[in-house]
Amino acid sequence: MSLLNQFQQLDTCLSNTRDYWQRVAFDYLTLPFTDELNHFLLSLDDSEVAVLDADQNRLYDVFSEYIPHLSELASLTALPYTERPRESVPFWLSNGIKGRKLIQLQDFVSHVPEQQLPVLEWCAGKGHLGRLMAHLGAPEVHAIELQAGLCEQGIHSAKQQALNVTFSCANVLTDNTVQYFKAQQHAIALHACGALHQTFIRRAAAGHCQKISLSPCCYHLFTEPTYQPMSEEVKHSKLTLSHSDMKLALQETVTAPDRIAVVRRKEVTWRLGFDALRRECTDSEVYISVPSVNKSIFSGEFSDFCQWAAMQKNINLPAEVNYDEYLLQGQKRKRITDRIELVRHVFRRALEIWLVLDRGLYLQSAGYDVTLSEFCEKQLTPRNILIHATRK
Repeated sequence: MSLLNQFQQLDTCLSNTRDYWQRVAFDYLTLPFTDELNHFLLSLDDSEVAVLDADQNRLYDVFSEYIPHLSELASLTALPYTERPRESVPFWLSNGIKGRKLIQLQDFVSHVPEQQLPVLEWCAGKGHLGRLMAHLGAPEVHAIELQAGLCEQGIHSAKQQALNVTFSCANVLTDNTVQYFKAQQHAIALHACGALHQTFIRRAAAGHCQKISLSPCCYHLFTEPTYQPMSEEVKHSKLTLSHSDMKLALQETVTAPDRIAVVRRKEVTWRLGFDALRRECTDSEVYISVPSVNKSIFSGEFSDFCQWAAMQKNINLPAEVNYDEYLLQGQKRKRITDRIELVRHVFRRALEIWLVLDRGLYLQSAGYDVTLSEFCEKQLTPRNILIHATRK
């Protein structure tokens, strides 16, 4: 299937099912779906919700009885993955790279065809990926990075390791970086966020780079509140994506440590409990978010959190508040929001593929042969999509 056909079918499917995924769960006090689906969701206990949420294919299977088009969605979001042997990395090169990150780098490199071209690494950090490609045969690497401290560390490591890697310190969103992109070059970017990787794609294509390889991440960051399509084909879509919709594409995660998951559950419960209190105090029926806060607050008392949150929103709380009652309401609300999120999560990979196809179609129109694949298993990172483009 061509990228355009895949996009058109996926776009139609997402448009037809937007009542299931284009919602903000915190806005609802009750489940907003069909009676049959609501009944099924309420029949699930919390452990069943967690198990389902961790298995995208199982989500398609289970919810196909209640939501139309899911069997089609499953086929449209499947990308090829070929397990390839990882290049061994000597200790002196891997020193300072955490285990999971190192494997991501190895898998990315193993799925990037040949390394005989000069390399430009975008949003390079300390240049771990570029140094690995230099070690494996890239004749030279030019790394672009915002933070001067990371550039200095990368320069030091490359010098120690006798690798031909140079750095330029630049803000890639505002500085002129056009001169860094050349025709005889392989431009790479691993997990550059939002507008960072969109800028990379545009400049690499404008520079006629022979090869472009990237794995996108965090599609909403540094972007307009409403998604601005890159390709002409996607500009004709009837879908309009908000930041909340784009964030949905990121909500397939590797399981967090138990202690982090416990704090997260408490945080959501407390925020919803405070929301119940706030609604009564202000006669408001709309959810209003409370700013992020140091997680240590959630090791204290719910009443202290409510008083802090009220201060952030300039709300005067009554002298006497039954905090236990509002905490109970928060627990009940969390049960509802978890199940709305479970339904939304059926579509998270589809939203990501929709966004990735926009990038692929843009590169096609710029004169590239484009392939989409997975470069590693989801257990390593759910942001495992590789866009590879070769100039015709």
